[in-house]
Amino acid sequence: MKIRPIILAWTLIATCLLSLQPLSAHAKPVSPDFVELAKRLTPSVVNIRTAKTIRPRAQAGRRVPSNPFGDNFFDFFAPFFGDQPQQQQRPRKQQALGSGFIISTDGYILTNNHVVEGADEVVVKLSEGRELKAEIKGQDRKLDLALLKLDDGKNGFPAVDLGDSDALQVGEWVMAIGNPFGLSQTVTAGIVSAKGRVIGSGPYDDFIQTDASINPGNSGGPLFNAQGQVVGINTAIIANGQGIGFAIPINVAKSVVEQLKTTGHVIRGYLGVNFQALDASLVKALKLPSDKGALVTNVAKGSPAEQAGLQAGDVIVSFDGKPVSHDTDLPKIVAATPINKKAKLLIYRDGKRKELSIIVSRAKDDQAGGPATQKPGDHASIGISVQELTPELAQQLGLNEPHGVVVSDVKPGSPADDAGLVRGDLVLEVNGRKIDSLNSFADAVSSVKKGELVRLLLRRPDGTFGYVAIKAE
Repeated sequence: MKIRPIILAWTLIATCLLSLQPLSAHAKPVSPDFVELAKRLTPSVVNIRTAKTIRPRAQAGRRVPSNPFGDNFFDFFAPFFGDQPQQQQRPRKQQALGSGFIISTDGYILTNNHVVEGADEVVVKLSEGRELKAEIKGQDRKLDLALLKLDDGKNGFPAVDLGDSDALQVGEWVMAIGNPFGLSQTVTAGIVSAKGRVIGSGPYDDFIQTDASINPGNSGGPLFNAQGQVVGINTAIIANGQGIGFAIPINVAKSVVEQLKTTGHVIRGYLGVNFQALDASLVKALKLPSDKGALVTNVAKGSPAEQAGLQAGDVIVSFDGKPVSHDTDLPKIVAATPINKKAKLLIYRDGKRKELSIIVSRAKDDQAGGPATQKPGDHASIGISVQELTPELAQQLGLNEPHGVVVSDVKPGSPADDAGLVRGDLVLEVNGRKIDSLNSFADAVSSVKKGELVRLLLRRPDGTFGYVAIKAE
């Protein structure tokens, strides 16, 4: 009879301890106070209304809105700009809506370039209700950023704090404020779903992915962390997607704001190469220790890369002391390198590590009758037929310095077919050997044994360059 109270006491103690466990387990990831954050941050977020003059074309037709993110990504302004028939005979005004945020008390605002591009007039509405005209101080199409300036004769605008997007972690809480569908000062929240997303918008893709609701009209608005600091600029969503939005990391914007403010544009470093990612076949064919790096597919004439001795087939693994883990890392590193700086390049060539020196130059704004035929050569070992590249054919393909052979047929189901070769591809190299005739191509391919990898350097019909590795039949 005396045992029962003891058992009961221990049972109560155990129950209390178990009930305390969830409290300690959930003590760390407490969600931010979104109510307080919204009150504090909303005054720094602005709505942007733009107007542009649309002049009629000579022929009636339909205007296709330009989309910097490709067909799979929704243009924030599509519902506002529309896809309008060009039937009017007189110029007309076209309006659009977007978002932005004040970054300094003297009235500088960051937003997306596609929010204000081509606008004749930009009007900013503050959270208090005032509407002020804004001047476009700088634009960067490649990063899709624009800097605006308010000027009402006085300072004291409510400005945001800019955070550190590099320190952002997947799973962190984030909050977006913007003007979706014209619904001003809308607040949504979610988490960071991923970092470093490449969505095909340009050479400097490095987006934060979030499931915080982002909709048309949020474009150019801020993405805040739990401390109320801006960590991203809301930019794109996937058409018909839910819970998938993309924001430009604020560190990317911070690196160019001063240039936009002082010069109106961004000056970037230039290397002068085309490149691609590595896959398992290319790693094996190039005798590389890993798949990290950017594989050079073409070197521009007279470029810093050519002067440094860089060659097609080289694999860049480090630039100016910064690792190139993925091919998408290279343009961002080069672009951020000061002009005329002497930088070190670490590469792999023919399976051996090598160091080169390069002087970075300034990038330009934009860095890109039937032919007589001979009897095609049939090379069943990789499944393609080729023909000589004549001057007439080279002219049709738009080649200034023609060399190589043209793929005239691809055997269905062959290794070449599996690797994505198509008619019109130009074969420039086979296993590092330059190809300038049918004979040189035949010699290069005939030396390959069954089961070996054949490395081809191709110029694609769209003008791009790339390597493929094909296993010979």
